[in-house]
Amino acid sequence: MTTSDYQKTFAQLENKHSKMKKFLKHNKPKERKFGKGMKRCRFCGSVRGHIGKYGINACRRCFREQAKSMGFKKYT
Repeated sequence: MTTSDYQKTFAQLENKHSKMKKFLKHNKPKERKFGKGMKRCRFCGSVRGHIGKYGINACRRCFREQAKSMGFKKYT
């Protein structure tokens, strides 16, 4: 399978319920229990650049946008 969104496959299996069930059983994304994919930004859902310290749970980009409203001050 060359496509990552599986739209063509879903269209073909639309009326074949048992085959669609089997396809989803073997091809759905795994539920993450630990690791990098488990820690997601609570604002945008990104897994990259995660800041988890002090329960912030935001990526670095969203943290810069939301820091003032979270109560952080910028000292120069």
